[in-house]
Amino acid sequence: MRALFSLAIVLALTIIPLVGVGLLDLQFIFGIILPYTAIALFLGGFIYRVINWARTPVPFRIPTTVGQAKSFDWIRQNKIENPTTNTGVFLRVASEVLLFRSLFRNSKTELRNDENGPKLAYGSNKWLWLFSLMFHWSLFIILVRHLRLFLEPVPVFVAALDKLDSFFQIGLPAVYITDILIALALTVLFLRRIVVPQVRYVSLPADYFPLFLLMGIAATGMLMRYVWRVDIETIKEFAIGLLTFTPHIPDGIGTIFFVHIFFVSSLFAYFPLSKLMHMGGIFMSPTRNMKSNNRMVRHVNPWNYPVKVHTYEEYEDEFRTKMVRAGIPVEKE
Repeated sequence: MRALFSLAIVLALTIIPLVGVGLLDLQFIFGIILPYTAIALFLGGFIYRVINWARTPVPFRIPTTVGQAKSFDWIRQNKIENPTTNTGVFLRVASEVLLFRSLFRNSKTELRNDENGPKLAYGSNKWLWLFSLMFHWSLFIILVRHLRLFLEPVPVFVAALDKLDSFFQIGLPAVYITDILIALALTVLFLRRIVVPQVRYVSLPADYFPLFLLMGIAATGMLMRYVWRVDIETIKEFAIGLLTFTPHIPDGIGTIFFVHIFFVSSLFAYFPLSKLMHMGGIFMSPTRNMKSNNRMVRHVNPWNYPVKVHTYEEYEDEFRTKMVRAGIPVEKE
């Protein structure tokens, strides 16, 4: 029911631009007003949440340590998993962001029965890491490829990445590898929440909604490229107009494009309110961005304030009469 509820919302989001553009001809609202509003909400919400995290006190050194700490010289330290230098912290955060290092160690736990009774079994579970990495890198490459719609002339690295992504050409237009990979990754990540009972139990509409929204963005994007083809030059004229704050909507833009951009605008507006904010939160996580040097440096909580101490002598002076009546031994009669 949670998945169906989220799917219904995305289907409703599909109908809104179809009616608004296809029947009511509200291209100005869906092509200019909503994208600018969504970008403003995204930037404002993203900056607000990051600043709020940055202002949150972290009085203790709480880095997650899964490797050997710095000890004797003859004991090899794990300088990435248990860093004591700024370089080690940088490499640790970079490996998390670029390679999902901690997710690579993901394992599954099962209760299995044998002749000796139930046993707790652990096993490797690398497929989640693989498809998560596939999705994030495919999305990043697709975003970089889209820069060719906003920039003129197209930067060399964007053109090179575009050619590399479509080097496995099958007919015309060229099929992008990332289009296939992101569709596969999103499907697997969705099925994981449906098929695995433990994951299905903890999954909320807030988990399904971004998945369906990303599926809608990917689906409409591929439909525009491979099925209902749109004029790239017209789209580029529209995109450059948005970027340079001289917006206008050229003739010949199909309704499918407005569905696509409405999905993107919805994602941008929803982003700061969702779990997708882990994109910024990973850099603010004290379990990742702090050095594990508790044995090397004495850390004093800078937020400590003088506390009035209530000693036992003061406590007994205050309650001595009641303690004697209750038969509680006291040091002073």
